[in-house]
Amino acid sequence: MPEVAPVLIVCAEAVRVEAELADGLLACPSCRGRLGPWGHARGRVLRCAAGVRSLRPRRARCRECAGTHVLLPDVCLLRRRDEVAVIGAAIEAKVAGAGHRRIGEWLGVPKDTVRGWLRRFAARAEQVRAHFTRWAFALDPELGAVIPAGGVLADALEAIAVAARGWVLRFGPGEVWEVGSVLSGGVLLCNTSCPFPPVR
Repeated sequence: MPEVAPVLIVCAEAVRVEAELADGLLACPSCRGRLGPWGHARGRVLRCAAGVRSLRPRRARCRECAGTHVLLPDVCLLRRRDEVAVIGAAIEAKVAGAGHRRIGEWLGVPKDTVRGWLRRFAARAEQVRAHFTRWAFALDPELGAVIPAGGVLADALEAIAVAARGWVLRFGPGEVWEVGSVLSGGVLLCNTSCPFPPVR
């Protein structure tokens, strides 16, 4: 398998990302140096709730360590063709009791794709719960106990929601699953060889 350049999750507003790159406001995930523009990654198609969207992610190069990174918009997850909100809706539906076939029909996504998402989320659910709980307390130090939601999948989903709430309290409006993409470094549904980024 070819080596994949490290990914940094950024906002989906291309104009804002370009301005932040030009001003040196984006930090290198490897060394915390400043990133600058460095071309684009190959184009791809992202399946969204409203249809499909063409996407050509920006690439950046660190001015200090010279490492290159793909800047993936927060509407995406690494190695997934579907928008994070669509994947999130499938996870929410599963926690509510729906099966992968019904979820696939509802979202207009192949049932095998949905089953893959749900299996990966279930396999990582405890890691997801722990990671997002750490983020929840980092973002909202006055947060009380996170109450169990009634199962491993539900607890992981609750942790994502609580961390997203902390994000909104600190930084302003944000969609739950886009915040989830940012806080997971885009690897929410990747295998264990793609660890979650540290909580800073």
